[in-house]
Amino acid sequence: MTDRYDGVDLLADHSILLAVPAFLPAFLIAAVVVAVAVRDRRRGDDDDDPSAGPDTEKED
Repeated sequence: MTDRYDGVDLLADHSILLAVPAFLPAFLIAAVVVAVAVRDRRRGDDDDDPSAGPDTEKED
């Protein structure tokens, strides 16, 4: 395959090998975002009363 060109070193001969450096950071960022979202969903709400929003005052 590289016999046609003298003095040429072909570093990547497949398009996937060329695309990995471009897509790998995007996949890593997406994985971090998903991991944080899953962790927050498992943690649940911190409020005792979910119907009481920030605008409502609790009566004693």
